[in-house]
Amino acid sequence: MRVFVATNNPGKLRELRAIFAGSGWDLESYLEYAEPDEGPISYGDNAALKARALRAQLEAAGIDGGVLGDDSGIEVTALAGRPGVLSARFGGAAASWEDRRMALLRELASEGSDDRSARFVCVLHFVDRAGREFSARGEIRGSLATTERGSAGFSFDPIFEYPPGARTFAEFSEEEKNAVSHRARAAQALLDAVRAAV
Repeated sequence: MRVFVATNNPGKLRELRAIFAGSGWDLESYLEYAEPDEGPISYGDNAALKARALRAQLEAAGIDGGVLGDDSGIEVTALAGRPGVLSARFGGAAASWEDRRMALLRELASEGSDDRSARFVCVLHFVDRAGREFSARGEIRGSLATTERGSAGFSFDPIFEYPPGARTFAEFSEEEKNAVSHRARAAQALLDAVRAAV
């Protein structure tokens, strides 16, 4: 099945393609995709907003296919769940991912808390060719490392430490991360929901 992904993030697209490999979903990018303005409240709302925006853009271009929207973020317990849904904008619109990671570690240090627990959350929203909509959520718990470690992955991966082995996601191979990640869990739940509706 041909599925267009509502993202301009090459790291996210690469990861989703690996996760959905073998599922029968052929994930593609749409180079003209114009991202809508996201809201500050809900991963689910944002994932649906992205999927619906891409679907409208594809229809206007006369292109047929399903669409997949993704919204995800990191939630830090000692920061009352921040940055959460605002993760991609943490530190300001012009901030690089390294800037965001360093800002998050600085803010956690300024709290003076010994609690470094955190979780990654992902919501996927799928609209099929018939217009039916499906949504699924996945999460994984870990903690924030004190410094960046590893060179793989993207976003907050170099500072998110997964308990087994105490490695960051950036120290995982792609295969290891995709076996346990929040995005992989959301993808499996989404595939289960879509298949159950057939």
